[in-house]
Amino acid sequence: MILHSTMRTHATGTETLLLIHGMGSASTAWHLIIDDLANHYTVVTVDLPGHGFTPMDETQPMDPRGLAESVFETMNSLGIAKYHVVGNSLGGWIALEMAAMRPDAIASVTGLAPAGLWIKPFVARYPGTAIARILASSLKVVSPLLLHYEWARKIGFENVSPKWRDFSYQLCVEATHAMATAAGYYPAWDALLRKRFDENISEKVPITVIFGDADRTLPASTCQERSLVPDHTNWLVFTECGHAPMWDHPKEVVAQILTTTGAKI
Repeated sequence: MILHSTMRTHATGTETLLLIHGMGSASTAWHLIIDDLANHYTVVTVDLPGHGFTPMDETQPMDPRGLAESVFETMNSLGIAKYHVVGNSLGGWIALEMAAMRPDAIASVTGLAPAGLWIKPFVARYPGTAIARILASSLKVVSPLLLHYEWARKIGFENVSPKWRDFSYQLCVEATHAMATAAGYYPAWDALLRKRFDENISEKVPITVIFGDADRTLPASTCQERSLVPDHTNWLVFTECGHAPMWDHPKEVVAQILTTTGAKI
């Protein structure tokens, strides 16, 4: 399946950097860091099936490896053979799968709170997934108005980040809209049940994993099993950081991406 994609760059002759969003999100999730990254790379964003501008296809496998194949297909359609990958949550899991599947195509991986690194695979959707989706869907029409109020932003984002008070109105509106319209949200959840990331990745592929110390979505006690990633992984924990490090600490995330990719600054 070819995914909806966008391409941005402020430089010429640069390497390509691919950004993959998480479940219930969209390519708009990268707005805080995409311009800085585009100063160094040709940046490609994709919307996963049933997310953003990519429609849901009932024949599309929604497990991380199946989604990885769609991302490969999309990048091939753009004529891009090798690239760096950054992924958040489910997107981070997809990035790891891509590096395991075709290491010659992946120049590096930066996983921002990547899913799939849990001690025991989930056998059912964990509590809160339905609440988040129902809340976003029910507020879809009125959220542009309500999100001007702090109490509404607290309801929507307190569990996502300890820095939710600092989130811009635009970020909150875009994130709420992405969740409310994500037809692929439940199919993606169901497709990752009874699975976790457990593949090998070549030492030739640099890897950085970044988790937040206040990640309530994928907490350290159950969902940050370091032994599941290669020994050469650079494993970092950001303070005062939730499940979307690129929202809580955009400058620091950009710096770590540049380090992982070996960018010349």
